[in-house]
Amino acid sequence: QVQLVESGGGLVQPGGSLRLSCAASGFTFSNYVLNWWRQPPGKERELVAGIIGSGNTATVSNSVKGRFTITRDNAKNMAYLQMTNLKPEDTALYYCNARNRRLSGTDDYWGQGTQVTVSS
Repeated sequence: QVQLVESGGGLVQPGGSLRLSCAASGFTFSNYVLNWWRQPPGKERELVAGIIGSGNTATVSNSVKGRFTITRDNAKNMAYLQMTNLKPEDTALYYCNARNRRLSGTDDYWGQGTQVTVSS
């Protein structure tokens, strides 16, 4: 059974930090790109960061560049999003997503999300 479970969200003051975790099971984790998305209240889902299966290449969106870092530990089937200098506009439901594009189609797995609220 494929599962992605996010954790680590919560309420934090502006300027604070959080580390989100994504625990994967039920598939070969290292074969998948791992993405973090977020959906602010009333807005569309936005891609925040992504890291390839080997972990050698990672990207983050311009809106979080210099503040967020994505990493993964394939030995533990885990991925992380370290968030620093958080701003109120970072408030959103954060999702992890594992994606593997193959010639025969795309495998796309999603977690249920973890809420991040940045407020004083």
